[in-house]
Amino acid sequence: MTVLVTGAAGFIGFHVASALLARGEAVLGIDNLNAYYDPALKQARLDQLTARPGFRFERIDFADRAAMLALAETAGRDVTGVVHLGAQAGVRHSLTAPFDYVHSNLIGHMVILEACRSALPEFRHLVYASTSSVYGGNTKVPFSVEDRVDRPVSLYAATKRADELMTHSYSHLFGLKATGLRFFTVYGPWGRPDMAAYLFADAIMDGRPVQLFNEGRMRRDFTYIDDIVAGVLAALDRPPEASGGEAPHRLYNLGNNRSEELGRFLEVLEDALGFKAKVELRPMQPGDVEATYADIEASTRDLGYRPTTPIDVGLPRFVEWYKGYRQRAGAGRPEKD
Repeated sequence: MTVLVTGAAGFIGFHVASALLARGEAVLGIDNLNAYYDPALKQARLDQLTARPGFRFERIDFADRAAMLALAETAGRDVTGVVHLGAQAGVRHSLTAPFDYVHSNLIGHMVILEACRSALPEFRHLVYASTSSVYGGNTKVPFSVEDRVDRPVSLYAATKRADELMTHSYSHLFGLKATGLRFFTVYGPWGRPDMAAYLFADAIMDGRPVQLFNEGRMRRDFTYIDDIVAGVLAALDRPPEASGGEAPHRLYNLGNNRSEELGRFLEVLEDALGFKAKVELRPMQPGDVEATYADIEASTRDLGYRPTTPIDVGLPRFVEWYKGYRQRAGAGRPEKD
């Protein structure tokens, strides 16, 4: 049997596909390799996967109904699980390219739901990516899955909350077993260039200022990729059941259960890189929030989820990968001040 992984050339998708292969699963990966960030990084991840037995890849936009139907009729016949990690990510990009989010996060998610419901005959469980951004401007921390999530402060967050609601309706109407995972600021090797660890490292190594928004008064629940992958696989292995009139759809936080000051995150990164950052304090950006912090009680209880990687361990691992990848890409290095 096979697990279909969307966004397989993306950061989390690559690591999830790798972990599934490592435990003997067959993986069908799909990705459209778009240019939201450097496609060369996506291709480099994909090259790692295609070299391994048990992995198949199709270059497909999962929002393309015809292409997904054709895939389901051929390569998708033995798919038992779907891990839907493909999406248009990023809060700030949603301010300038809103229809990217409508296409991928709304239309694309609906195509995946329909594929699971009617086009994949062996389908058993959908695990999909949501985000801590759904908590909007909530000031009560840590964020719990029982908290209000009807006041998004970005279009990105609104589309991901819509995904949760659409999935719940399909679960209620058709008995579709589904688990949504709200990820909290994921970082690590092969990470996204638009996320803090990579953005800061690039700025430091290029001798540019690191921009700290809200004058640096930010806190994030930084979560190492290996902990996220463990949570995704644990969720995949535990399809929810309908009980007491409740649809077989569950939502969980996957975070580190620790909110770190952005300044400390930068200090640990500086130590790992061996260079000091030039810092530029900036005002809060539209759509951003001051703090995130995951309550993982339900994730621990139901999934056995227990993150083990603090930033003091995770960031040096990221830097080790980052330096090697940067060197292969031919980027320069500044001299120490």
